[in-house]
Amino acid sequence: MFKITPNPPAADPIPHGPDLDSQKLKEATDRALNYYLKPEDLAAPPSSPKHRPVYVVDPTLDDETLLVEACESLSYAHAMAGNIANSIGGPERKPLLALQQVIMLNELLVNRLLDKLNLPQ
Repeated sequence: MFKITPNPPAADPIPHGPDLDSQKLKEATDRALNYYLKPEDLAAPPSSPKHRPVYVVDPTLDDETLLVEACESLSYAHAMAGNIANSIGGPERKPLLALQQVIMLNELLVNRLLDKLNLPQ
């Protein structure tokens, strides 16, 4: 079979001009790799991630405010579960009604605690 192109010529394994010094080429390569890989960051021990919670409850809030917010959230969840349970039928409805009842019972517990809390008038 006839080969259209000739074999490539034997080339230097390091493609550079003859006027480039191999030491300068190595230094330039090291600078480029250090710039992109940042070896000082790799040499340092990994620092432990700072604990940053996603959701934080203000520690200065009083008990009444916390209980009122919990009661309102439970009230909204109770209404949502009821709406979803009323929009579907069949066997999927019973677990939603049970969830609605659990939410309602917890809402009643929080309301009872609010009633018993001695609040300054």
